[in-house]
Amino acid sequence: MSETSNAYRTVVVGTDGSESSLRAVARAGSLAGACGATLVIACAYLPAEADDRELARAQDVLRDEAYQVVGSHPAEDTVRTAAERAGSAGATKVKTVAVQGSPVETLLDVVRRESADLLVVGNRGLAGIKGRLLGSVPADATRRSECDVLVVHTTD
Repeated sequence: MSETSNAYRTVVVGTDGSESSLRAVARAGSLAGACGATLVIACAYLPAEADDRELARAQDVLRDEAYQVVGSHPAEDTVRTAAERAGSAGATKVKTVAVQGSPVETLLDVVRRESADLLVVGNRGLAGIKGRLLGSVPADATRRSECDVLVVHTTD
C-alpha cells in the first residue's frame, strides 16, 4: 500500500466564526493542502424564523460566543472568511457549506454527504450551563463520528 493511498481525500471542518474555530480551520487547511485533499468548511445556523424565545435563550446564554447563530447570510460570511484562512494555510481545494441545524448534527451530516475520511474539530468545548444547553461539539463529534477525528488544540 503506497503512502498516498493512506492520505486523507476529504477533510471536513466546522466553524462558528470564532477565533478558536478559525484556528481549527487553519490546521485543517494545512493538513488538506499537504494531503492534496478537498477541504469542506461547514457552518451550522439556526433558521431566522426560529422560535424567538429559543433564540433569545441561546443568545443570552452564549453572549459573546453567539457569533453566527441565526440565519444563512451570517453563516455564509463565516465560511467565506474561513475559506480565506484555510487557503492561507495551504488548502488548494476548498468547498464551503452553510447548513441549518445544530453543530454536531450538521458536521456529521456533512461528513456523510461528502464521504469524508477526516473530521477536524477544535478542542474548545462549552463548559457549565453553555455546555448543557448546546452540548460539547468536540466530545459529541468524536464519540459519534464514523471517520477519523482530529481534535485541534485551539485554546490559549
